[in-house]
Amino acid sequence: MEMEKNSLTLTVVANMTSNYSEGLGNISSIQKVFKNKKAYAIRSRESLKNAIMVQSGMYDDLQTSVDGATQKLVTSELNASNCRALEGGYMNTSGKANKRNSSFYLTDAISCESFINETRFHNNLFLASNYAKTNKINLQDNAGEAGLMPYQYEYDKSLKVYSLTIDLEMIGKDENFNEEANKNEKEERVIAILDAVEYLHLIVKGNLDNAEPIFVVGGMSDRKTHYFENVVKVVDENLLITDDLKYKIKQGYKVGLLKGNNFKNELEIERTLDPVPISTFFNTLKTEVKEYYGE
Repeated sequence: MEMEKNSLTLTVVANMTSNYSEGLGNISSIQKVFKNKKAYAIRSRESLKNAIMVQSGMYDDLQTSVDGATQKLVTSELNASNCRALEGGYMNTSGKANKRNSSFYLTDAISCESFINETRFHNNLFLASNYAKTNKINLQDNAGEAGLMPYQYEYDKSLKVYSLTIDLEMIGKDENFNEEANKNEKEERVIAILDAVEYLHLIVKGNLDNAEPIFVVGGMSDRKTHYFENVVKVVDENLLITDDLKYKIKQGYKVGLLKGNNFKNELEIERTLDPVPISTFFNTLKTEVKEYYGE
């Protein structure tokens, strides 16, 4: 007996920047993980999730409360069934404590190559010069008074891999209040998340960073897990086409590829995995989501 496909799982390769963690004085360092005795730049799952929630419009109805802690506002009248901002989970301790897990999960986006430090050096010379001119300050003699300040930050933009899994049964449900959104609302929420992933972009240090998928594999699934997390690997800009990857794809999943020699073995990917354009991949998936919710 075939199990119902009640979840959606994707593993994505994207050329994206990392997010920043600790700062030391005026030096910003990117977030990293350590594995295989090497450091790898990452965009954390929290950073990814926030970007997806904002760009999908899911945070448009976000309300926050400050009551001992700054947290998402949750009440019997405002819960995950009628507030999209709560779809990503919440824990509210105002009055009776209520907790709802997220209906979708992300992994960190981890760089495919170990980190090599690239530090960028900047200053605010134009602003300091403007202030010095206005206030008749000699910039060379009184740089501090004029506010001149150098700063540095680590920079990384590299191929990164992350996974996303959505529990389609949990979308729009809030068991804390026995409330549930209608099917149309559930469908719109899932499609909004997929749209955000397809066209993902990030604002980093004031610059626009395109983080769209250049390779994606997955689809509707009967397993609520990151099914392709352990088989999508990129080494020296080559996508590893293993027997395990091919076997998993044959279990009813699809592959999307953004052509443009983003991988050295693009021709092998086309010949072996039979990918469709990224837009086709997501359009097909959105149609399957609509069918799942009964459209």
